[in-house]
Amino acid sequence: MDLALLRKHTEFEWHIPPADGMRVPGIIYADRKLIQEMDHKVYEQVCNVARLPGIVCASYAMPDAHWGYGFPIGGVAAFDAQAGGVISAGGVGFDISCGVRTLLTGLVREQVEGMKVLLADALFALIPAGVGSTGALRLSAQETDDMLTGGAVWAVHRGYGTQADLDRIEEAGMMRHAKPGAVSAQAKKRQRDEMGTLGSGNHYLEVQEVAEICEPALAERFGLQRGQIVVSIHCGSRGLGHQIGTEFLKEMVIAAKGYGIALPDRELACAPIESELGKRYLGAMRAAINCALANRQILTQLAREAFEQVLPQAQLTLLYDVSHNTCKLEEHVIDGRPRQLYVHRKGATRAFGPGHPDVPAALRDAGQPVLIGGSMGTASYILAGAGFGAGEQAFGSACHGAGRSMSRTQATKLWRGRALVDELAARGILVRSPSDRGVAEEAPGAYKDVGAVVDVAAAAGLARKVARLVPLVCIKG
Repeated sequence: MDLALLRKHTEFEWHIPPADGMRVPGIIYADRKLIQEMDHKVYEQVCNVARLPGIVCASYAMPDAHWGYGFPIGGVAAFDAQAGGVISAGGVGFDISCGVRTLLTGLVREQVEGMKVLLADALFALIPAGVGSTGALRLSAQETDDMLTGGAVWAVHRGYGTQADLDRIEEAGMMRHAKPGAVSAQAKKRQRDEMGTLGSGNHYLEVQEVAEICEPALAERFGLQRGQIVVSIHCGSRGLGHQIGTEFLKEMVIAAKGYGIALPDRELACAPIESELGKRYLGAMRAAINCALANRQILTQLAREAFEQVLPQAQLTLLYDVSHNTCKLEEHVIDGRPRQLYVHRKGATRAFGPGHPDVPAALRDAGQPVLIGGSMGTASYILAGAGFGAGEQAFGSACHGAGRSMSRTQATKLWRGRALVDELAARGILVRSPSDRGVAEEAPGAYKDVGAVVDVAAAAGLARKVARLVPLVCIKG
């Protein structure tokens, strides 16, 4: 991206002045190097989002931003329904409620190192991964609707975890006002045998070591210590979410003209929040959020079973679970007064600061854990939300990962999956995957430097660095 197109606000915040129909400015959080590495398409997409009806304050891009479908991945935008605001399926993405959950194990590296191979094999045997992977659950039509309504609460009632888990999940494990009736029969059909599966792409389950403590007081509040072993799970709503995104994008493109919406890009297909179509999408999207929450809850139980086989002394307790592909109705203070806004986060993590009522009571004084996934072979991070009320930025949002620096097709031309697995094994990182091509597509070199992304997020005041994690075992789709 050309720096000449931007106005420097600080070293880590760059503005795009409104022009050519932009209703609000664009704001990109990055340093010079990250900006220059961003595709020009990110600039175009930030500007296009700023042209949508009812947008409030600015169209934001996080430090890991890269070209996405309509919205940039790493994009944040909020809309006011009372001001004709819209909801965009492209602003949520196809993998609705993709997110990360991190579990503490109570173990240290010395206890795991000699058992790594057995643990990797046990996890790979119990956790289905890969394109079209299916799980042991087979849901009836009624069970599917119950899952779409109940989310992780439904999963716990089915024996997958405990109430203590629900206390550490966004929305307490269940997104309210979900409408299974707004989800198509095809979407439900795709999901009935995919519960408890990782899927493919950048999804994973990793056994990680806390390699560095960045802020000791916060780390202590989160129960983190250097040398400790944690487990992180990254996945979403699988085929159901993709089907919902596909269907509603098509419908919104067709309907936009009738709503008087001139789309700057067809991929920004949207509908007024208060319209019948907008309300129907919200109901279906919330159901997909519940699907993702239930899916990660089932995977958590499977991970616990694998550890029980190999390291029975482990206690896998949930630190937190947060999504990074959603649209949520939230209250934010704008120009000194509270407003109800529909906040789209696409490849961006909610990052509410200390005192926010939506942060679990046990963590509220510290702020919400912000879970930043790396790519296999590189670090992941745990951050904490920085602001609340007048002190928050980008509606209380932060980055979600490293962000791709090249396409999957480009990656497969540079790397071979089997060679990568061997290379990582030589570094002490065990990878288990059903697909050599999938491993090549997700090569660490295909991503930006996650450390640089996190440093900018912290320097910009989006979140506070708590701990850096490094992988020991990676189960990859």
